[in-house]
Amino acid sequence: MARDSFTGSIIHTFEDIKHLIKENDIEMIRLEYTDILGINRGKLMPVEMIDEVFENGISFGAGSLCIGFDNSVSLSKGFLETIDDMKVVADPSTFVVLPHEKRTALLLGDMYYHGQPMQQSPRAFLKRIIQEYHKLGLDPIAASELEFFVYRKQPDGSIEPYTNQPANCYTSNKRSDPLDFLSKLTKTFTRMDFNVLYMNHEYYPSQFEYNWSHAKALRCADETTLFKGISKDIAESNNMMVTFMGKPKIADGGSGCHFHISLNNLETGQNVFGDASKDDGIAEIMKYFIGGICKHALSLTAFLAPTVNCYKRFQPDSFAPIYIGWGYDNRTTYIRIPQERGKSTRVEVRAASAATNPYLALGGMLAAGLDGIQNKIEPPEVITTDLYHDEARQQEVVPRSLFRALALLQQDQWLCDCVNHELIDIFVNLKTREVDSFAKFVTDWEWDTYS
Repeated sequence: MARDSFTGSIIHTFEDIKHLIKENDIEMIRLEYTDILGINRGKLMPVEMIDEVFENGISFGAGSLCIGFDNSVSLSKGFLETIDDMKVVADPSTFVVLPHEKRTALLLGDMYYHGQPMQQSPRAFLKRIIQEYHKLGLDPIAASELEFFVYRKQPDGSIEPYTNQPANCYTSNKRSDPLDFLSKLTKTFTRMDFNVLYMNHEYYPSQFEYNWSHAKALRCADETTLFKGISKDIAESNNMMVTFMGKPKIADGGSGCHFHISLNNLETGQNVFGDASKDDGIAEIMKYFIGGICKHALSLTAFLAPTVNCYKRFQPDSFAPIYIGWGYDNRTTYIRIPQERGKSTRVEVRAASAATNPYLALGGMLAAGLDGIQNKIEPPEVITTDLYHDEARQQEVVPRSLFRALALLQQDQWLCDCVNHELIDIFVNLKTREVDSFAKFVTDWEWDTYS
């Protein structure tokens, strides 16, 4: 059966999908797309609409891409000022039955405006960057490690940590998962045929991590985004709450989203990052990719840490990198190179927050790496020390605010050209509104400190 060049998943025909619908007694279809903020939005419709979903697409207000977290609308320049409708057309390779919903299937869709792919679509941006690699005979491969916190809802409306005991990291007993919530998540996503590796309790109380196996970059982004939305659905059904905030208010630590990236030869499927003839087992093309990431690391931060809250995660000894650098199996650096070599040779970028939009994060990192490969950018000297405490090697500091990160992004001509200026415009407008809103808000800390 044919497989999609972007997701690697089987491309279902109309007849295939109709057979799956009948076989699983599907009554409802969820058609979703991912907005600028990384939120999956969509419509629920009767299964009789399935032909329309694929043939003509379903209409949505294009202005939905300009809706902020506070429900305000920040219109961008150009055609979105008219708030015309856009069409969302289902991607047949994304069809999946939802195990946690009754007789419901989900499809991800691509956005079109007046018959053309929308330049403001995060998923379309990632696909464009992947195409640039395909032109070079390369296929981006990725996996994510996504951290999150889980809370129990209380009768009075408050929330309490799901587990509130220290030293739970990597424990796999009732103490770390007393209500089998993690088991419910894992079983659900396994039945959805996600590239599940494992899920575990993380370092801080009530913090967990979900790990994916490697896959084509678009599938990695699709699954990471869907996990964030669906896990919230499952939590809600179990009187619980899941949050992907960079640093929740009642948590000791922060949640990251580490991305593992490699490149395969498009024809042979072999990993081109490994080179057994080199002392460190790393090919020149991987060094150039690292060089590109390091060059654009500061401006990438706006995509990797896209909320005001994310910047509270960048602290010394916090597992979050605050200085730009790369090292071999060094967890204090922006980029870590895991020990595995050969087919498992890869780059791990550790700077992203769990709040990131995976399409923008992966697309941005691949765009930066593309600059490194095309222009043969050598990486800086490798870091072999604890970069949190090696003052002599602390050359570049991750921006400490979203305001600063947005300014750096707008100054990066390469990234802005790769991303597309229409998408950059909406992203910056939305995020500037967040920054301005937060600047007017008086926090409890200010009251406690200054009153």
